Amino acid sequence: MDAILFVIFFFFISLCAFFVFKKHKSSRQLKFINNYKFPQSIPSKIKLVYPELSDAELDQVMKGLKAYFLLIYAANKEAVSMPSQVVDVAWHEFILFTKEYSRFCLKAFGYYIHHTPSEAMKTEVEAVVGIKRAWELACNRENINSFTPNRLPLIFALDGRLNIKDGFFYKLNCLDSLDNKSNENRKTYCASHISSSVDYAPNLDGKPVGGGSGCSGGGSSNIGCSSSGCSGGCGGN
Repeated sequence: MDAILFVIFFFFISLCAFFVFKKHKSSRQLKFINNYKFPQSIPSKIKLVYPELSDAELDQVMKGLKAYFLLIYAANKEAVSMPSQVVDVAWHEFILFTKEYSRFCLKAFGYYIHHTPSEAMKTEVEAVVGIKRAWELACNRENINSFTPNRLPLIFALDGRLNIKDGFFYKLNCLDSLDNKSNENRKTYCASHISSSVDYAPNLDGKPVGGGSGCSGGGSSNIGCSSSGCSGGCGGN
C-alpha cells in the first residue's frame, strides 16, 4: 500500500514539474520573440524592392514580421498563412541570415520554420485553413472580433496601408470594395468573410481563394523551399 501511494505521489510531483517547466519554457520563448532585434540591414534590403517606403514604414514592416512569428508560436505547429506580401519579403531577407535565422527559430520555437510556397502544400485546403488560422490568431492577439471586425489586424492591413504595388488588400466592407474602381488591378479579399466561411474566403469576384498569399508558417510538416524559389505566396512550416 505504501509503495502504491509513493508511486502516485511521485507521478503527481512529476506531472506538476512538467507543467511548471512547460510554462517557464513558453514564457521564455515569448519573451525572446517580443524582445528580439532583427538584423539591422533587413530594412535596407526591403527598400531595394519597395524604394517608396519611408523609414517609419519599414519599421511597420518589421513589426509585421514579428507579429507573424508570434502567430506561428500561438498556432503550436499548425500551418499559418502569410497575409502580407511586404512582410513576406522581409521574411525572405531574414532567412538569408542562415545562422542567425536558425538560432532564432530554435530559441523561439524549438524547431526550424521552413518557408513553403502555396504550390508545395499538400492540398489547396491546407492553404485556405492557414489563412483562416492567421486571421483568427491575429484578431485574437489584437482583441478584434474575428466574425465582426471593426478594423484589420496589423499584418492584414499592412499591404493596403503602405500601398504595396504587388500586395494583398483586405476590406472589412466588401460591398464598398466592389464599387471602388481603384481596386480593379489589386488582389483584394473580404477579410470579414474569412472566419465566417467554412471552406474558403471569397475574393471580390466570389471565387474561393485562400486569401492573402495563400502560404503557411509553423506547420508540423517539413516541406521547405529556398529563398530564391519562393515568391509572394510563401509561408513556413
